[in-house]
Amino acid sequence: MPKTTSRYLAEGPRVGIRHFTHEDGAEFTARARESKDLHQPWLFPPDSVDAYTAYAGRLIEDRTKRGFLVCEKDGERGDGAIAGFININNIVEGGFQCGALGYGAFAHAAGRGLMREGLDLVVGHAFGPMRLHRLEINAQPRNTASIALARRCGFRLEGFSPKMIYVDGEWRDHERWAITAEMRTSG
Repeated sequence: MPKTTSRYLAEGPRVGIRHFTHEDGAEFTARARESKDLHQPWLFPPDSVDAYTAYAGRLIEDRTKRGFLVCEKDGERGDGAIAGFININNIVEGGFQCGALGYGAFAHAAGRGLMREGLDLVVGHAFGPMRLHRLEINAQPRNTASIALARRCGFRLEGFSPKMIYVDGEWRDHERWAITAEMRTSG
């Protein structure tokens, strides 16, 4: 019997993760527009095809970034609807083997546990095939949903950095959360 090939890099019971493609632009931007109230003031994913093309291009071509779409395996359309996205940015190799995570759920998928499953898959992929050792999440202190997701996925609070990242026209304070490969295997 021939083996079927999955379209996903990793799969859980309800979601699979895969890389961004340029062909995802229409669905991604429609989801981003539908989700503005959920995302702002924390993040601003591209909501036009031109902005998406530039954004996806960086994730596809830049070796210091990897972008993952979290897709419902049996979603509302039954065809891998995009539930959210998780990016690993600022990947440093060598002795550091680290990356910084950014993520967002789309409104139709928020609160359903899909992003937790997706983040678990991305962390496993990062510590497995990507051979990273450490992942970091930087979240604004009032972004309770992002912090709750980090906590549920085993990240530990490491500190607070005032005026750390420039978001929406201002330097914003952030909590720093992290997980290492050892934490993942021992916990």
